[in-house]
Amino acid sequence: MNVFLELFLTFAKIGLFTFGGGYAMIAVVEDTCVKIKKWITDDEMLNLTVIAESTPGPIAINCATYVGYKQKGVLGAAVATFGMVLPSFIIIYLISMFLDTFLEIKIIADAFKGIKLAVGILVVDAGIRMFKKLKKTPLGMTVFGVSVAAVLCVNFFALSFSTIALILIAAAVGLCANAIAKRGGKK
Repeated sequence: MNVFLELFLTFAKIGLFTFGGGYAMIAVVEDTCVKIKKWITDDEMLNLTVIAESTPGPIAINCATYVGYKQKGVLGAAVATFGMVLPSFIIIYLISMFLDTFLEIKIIADAFKGIKLAVGILVVDAGIRMFKKLKKTPLGMTVFGVSVAAVLCVNFFALSFSTIALILIAAAVGLCANAIAKRGGKK
């Protein structure tokens, strides 16, 4: 099969059948791109998730763009990204035309409640997979523990705190620890 068509269809399928945004899609992208298609490695997926989260734009689209670029350069990136975006665009457009009427149907409203639960489970699954692949260093485990505690406190006490700030703080801690470790090694 033409690689461009395969990229488009693969990411269109992910975009069509995965609800809940980028975090929910991470597990599906990993299964498809690492385990089934073998387009990227486990380490690349872990790095990709971190980079895609810290760069502008939706995480799933950033993942599709990277995988497409790795396979077929700029055109591959465009094709994979278009495949990821097109199904969501069409679905959102159609739903927006009939949203009020759509949500009045009890079975559809109930289905959306179930989808919310499934999305939460997919996000937790992605987090567990990433945690299993992390190198368990004392600094990494400390940053992980503090981050989880901070997110739980923010959500439990309904505080207003940006996850971007949490990511930047963790990055600063990592950079400082790396600089200190390099400095100590040179002496």
